[in-house]
Amino acid sequence: MQSETHDVALYAQSRLNLLARAGQSAWLDFITRDLLRNGELAQLIESDGVSGVTSNPSIFQKAVAEGTAYGSLIDGYAQRGMAPLQVYEALAITDIREACDLLAPVYERTQARDGYVSLEVNPHLAHDPSATLLEARRLFSAVARPNVMIKIPGTVAALSAITQALADGININVTLIFSVERYEQVLEAWLGGLEEAARKSTQRLSRIASVASFFISRVDTAVDARLQALGHEHAALQGLAGIANAASAYGRFLNMREGARFRALAAQGAQVQRPLWASTSPKSAAYRDVVYVEGLVAADTVNTLPPQTLQAFRDHGELRGDLAQATAQVDAVRVLNALSAAGVDLNAVAAQLERDGLKLFADAFDSLLQTISRKSAAA
Repeated sequence: MQSETHDVALYAQSRLNLLARAGQSAWLDFITRDLLRNGELAQLIESDGVSGVTSNPSIFQKAVAEGTAYGSLIDGYAQRGMAPLQVYEALAITDIREACDLLAPVYERTQARDGYVSLEVNPHLAHDPSATLLEARRLFSAVARPNVMIKIPGTVAALSAITQALADGININVTLIFSVERYEQVLEAWLGGLEEAARKSTQRLSRIASVASFFISRVDTAVDARLQALGHEHAALQGLAGIANAASAYGRFLNMREGARFRALAAQGAQVQRPLWASTSPKSAAYRDVVYVEGLVAADTVNTLPPQTLQAFRDHGELRGDLAQATAQVDAVRVLNALSAAGVDLNAVAAQLERDGLKLFADAFDSLLQTISRKSAAA
């Protein structure tokens, strides 16, 4: 509690301190070498209390394709005969290490609660648990920083890899979660991993961190399209599904946090797996640009913000409620029931969004390697 009080005082000049006061951590959903080396990330940490960084194949693809910071490095690696995948990993691991080092003081001050930087496994492995686990172990070892967090898509196939990676003491960001049902399965995988880790005398549960990345705006985009197809009489439900879905997941989180299994682990020093709100930049200009920050405030959560959303909240964001409040939970049930009555099958939406998300990341990963290949050939 003392460190949290210190953090709130330190970031009093930024509106983002409103999130810290509510017990929510603000992470940046963006990384480039320029951001790391021009002092911008350090400034966000110092002035705005940014306490983590997330990355994905799309972010790296854009950074390499559009930025200028990597050109000479790619040339040098190509001249050494490195393949595009090797070049990508060399670039990404360097960036992740530097970000981890910038966030190391946050990691220590918060006693391993915050200060993490996420690096995703090859998205083509999402349905291969054995390969996913090997990749997670390899990347965790290669980065060699205690505050790196390995990102694994939360597919049914990957759940066993998530459990085993956590049992090995690897920090895990479970990504691409779209449904409450899948979130419950992720909680089970996480609890199982910590329980197995607890049986290993070599593991310190207090230093095994995990977040469950629950996607928001993509749910609204998909549901709004379905509501429009069903008729104008359902217009009042547009823009409500994403937050209601997340609020319902947060209700499951609260139940788990008070349950016997986690209490037993907490007694051994385990920290909770926090829900992380991802995809928090609205896809529709009709919605307030900070709607997914203001509407998703809750203790023991993370909101990972793209730069434009972070800047918008810094400028005019407000706190507009708390997902732990009974009214928020009741409202979520009302919205979800109304969507079902209107004919929207959220489980079907989630399944399609998972397929789309995996393809998006796999395509970005392939495009990244193709970009590196072209730049290498020109070296």
